[in-house]
Amino acid sequence: MSDAGEQVPPLSHLDSEIPMAIQRTTEKNLMVFSGRAHEELAHSIARELGTQVVPTEAYEFANGELYVRYNESVRGCDAFVIQAHTAPINTWIMEHLIMVDALKRASAKRITVVMPFYGYARQDKKHRGREPISARLVADLFKTAGADRLMAVDLHTSQIQGFFDGPVDHLMAMPILTDHVNAKYGDEDIVVVSPDAGRIKVAEQWAQKLGNRPLAFIHKTRDITRPNESMANRVIGEVEGRVCVLVDDMIDSGGTICKAADALMAQGAKSVIIAATHGILSGKAVERLRDSAAREVILTDTLPIAEECRFDGLTILPIAPLLSRAIHEVFADGSVTSMFDGRA
Repeated sequence: MSDAGEQVPPLSHLDSEIPMAIQRTTEKNLMVFSGRAHEELAHSIARELGTQVVPTEAYEFANGELYVRYNESVRGCDAFVIQAHTAPINTWIMEHLIMVDALKRASAKRITVVMPFYGYARQDKKHRGREPISARLVADLFKTAGADRLMAVDLHTSQIQGFFDGPVDHLMAMPILTDHVNAKYGDEDIVVVSPDAGRIKVAEQWAQKLGNRPLAFIHKTRDITRPNESMANRVIGEVEGRVCVLVDDMIDSGGTICKAADALMAQGAKSVIIAATHGILSGKAVERLRDSAAREVILTDTLPIAEECRFDGLTILPIAPLLSRAIHEVFADGSVTSMFDGRA
């Protein structure tokens, strides 16, 4: 408390005496960080936001341990850490975790983990006894590392949003994909096809976006002891003479989706368009897709797709505009949900 009669300087006077470097720490400061798995995407997102990716040192020690250090101060920043969970997926997830830990220890104010593809998302429940729920473990690891928020595109199942103890922004690539299909095939007789009964809800949303088109699905069986393998049995719905838009969230080995395309053509479909958000493209996936019955394969670049994996008939749509807009909404305390008509 001041002595009697002493004049207390007005706040404006006090502010003028605070060095500018100190004043700036009270301002919001967006900073974008990138792991090494898909740096091209991170730079595209940064350009959309009118900023640059923060320079970062990252390398492996001789025994495979990872090292990360940022070359700029991150104190008080609103950090968005982008990493593609692609092969070798365990390496890149670990690097992502280490990046978050480094930011937390360097006093970043808020850390948002941006994972365009959520690693281990397919292990979201126990199919048999003594199995892990690895998708939950991934969420727990990022929380322990210091993440305040997660952002992902087209989660394999919506329940994964509940695995993380904090906000999760579940973005949808559907508008990007449906705009492309509408522009190219909107005048044709389209039927939207789900590759299995479990994806019907997503196919219904596709059908609505494409102008209330009819639906069909592939009835298939799967041996849960043999990953990446399934048998396309029969087509449920009318596909004869129509352009079938076969939709899924990801293409891994390509076996399931290519068998579904064959089943549709055998049922008399005019042509098949395959559309998916995440192109994992493991093993012989590229060969299968290239030689498949599909007229076009449409993916986004949530995961890196090397030049040698590209082929005639493959279309890759950019995901950076979607992610950059979501990042801007989070940074500005806006509404991510409003980007998807309240469904996110």
